[in-house]
Amino acid sequence: QVPFVESGGGLVQPGGSLRLSCAASGSISSIYNMGWYRQAPGKTRDLVARITRLGTTNYADSVKGRFTMSRDHAKNTVYLEMNSLGPEDTAVYYCNSHPALSSYWGQGTQVTVSS
Repeated sequence: QVPFVESGGGLVQPGGSLRLSCAASGSISSIYNMGWYRQAPGKTRDLVARITRLGTTNYADSVKGRFTMSRDHAKNTVYLEMNSLGPEDTAVYYCNSHPALSSYWGQGTQVTVSS
């Protein structure tokens, strides 16, 4: 198993930026697709971005052009650069493989966008 630890969340004003990190305790190079997911209060946990082992990325329409996902195999870490944040981006953000495995869910990192 490769548990993930997310970090980098916080409180940011609308229009601001954050960079999330997801560190794996083991190698992620064998995991073909990695994803960032988010869950807002009262809503389902949804995929917002994913990246293949070769670096190809896909984004949900709601974050396209604002979020950028990347991965560093040497550091066993994936990142999510988030720009032009709005209140609708407020959620707990998680990383996992894609498709997600239940045993890989971490605690997530809270992102709150508010003035």
